[in-house]
Amino acid sequence: MKIFGIDFAPLNIPLERRIQTLCLSQWVLCFLFGGFGCLFFCIYLLFTKYYWIPLLYLVWYYYDRSSSETGGNPIRFIRYNVVWRKMRDYFPAKLHKTADLDPNKSYVFGIHPHGIMQYSGFLSFATEAMGFSEMFPGIFPHLVILHGQFQFPFYRDYLLSSGMCSVSRKSFDWILNHRGHAACVVVGGAVEALESNPGHFNLVVMKRKGFIKQALIHGASVVPVFTFGENDVYEQVQNPEGSRLKRLQIFLTHKIFGFSMPIFKGRGIFNYTFGIFPYRRPLNTVVGKPIDVEKNEKPTQEEIDDLHQKYVEGLKDLFETNKTKYDISEDTHLNFIG
Repeated sequence: MKIFGIDFAPLNIPLERRIQTLCLSQWVLCFLFGGFGCLFFCIYLLFTKYYWIPLLYLVWYYYDRSSSETGGNPIRFIRYNVVWRKMRDYFPAKLHKTADLDPNKSYVFGIHPHGIMQYSGFLSFATEAMGFSEMFPGIFPHLVILHGQFQFPFYRDYLLSSGMCSVSRKSFDWILNHRGHAACVVVGGAVEALESNPGHFNLVVMKRKGFIKQALIHGASVVPVFTFGENDVYEQVQNPEGSRLKRLQIFLTHKIFGFSMPIFKGRGIFNYTFGIFPYRRPLNTVVGKPIDVEKNEKPTQEEIDDLHQKYVEGLKDLFETNKTKYDISEDTHLNFIG
């Protein structure tokens, strides 16, 4: 039903779909506003009769300050919560494996593409909505994200409860020194989010070698992961390289915020024309074959480059082998832009 050019959702949508949207909305709102929202709320409480709440929390914050670099504080109830399964069904999203993983090893998962909000990475590795532990028994995945996310009061605990960790050297040391654990890193990072758009497969990976170095130092197997559909759930204003807006976005990403500010469009809760919620598009996350790595605590640049090249080839093969299963044409290939 269209009113003034806005395509509104019909009133007779099944209750199950409404519940899926509701469960999705809590993650979208937390992703966009959770950190600063919690920070401002704590500041507000300091000027009320409940000032003691943020003061008590400060004690906990100090005591727990290292958790983001020591495996997080995963809570089974949180990881297995029904909210995530409903969020999974919204798209729907599925996880696929191409090989078994040995629980006596540690792993570095390279996740591609970043997309706008990285729904597939969160559902696959920060929750059990996709059945990761059944598919890969004995492996515990830690989605590693910007360290700054763990500086926000209360919001950090929300992230830590799912086993998320900081993407820092100390965090990699802890995860990869424990057998049966995997550090799951979104390789392209914030810059790659600026390349997200339906039908585009631009990846920022050629200069991203820190995760490769960590894999060599700890002897952790490297696993390429690709999600078909991650770039399709939003539309983004496309800016050619060198444009003023693109330069501003990159400047803000690198120099100011540490995270990107893409200008994107999705749908709303009650309309399909505009909003901050993703379109219902299938997400298929394919976990590739592990590339075994021999431990080398002092790898040379040549050794890092060699493993990185093997990883890139493995990622290409993963994409080429699976693309036609998810309605991507034979003449479409990955485009490495940096």
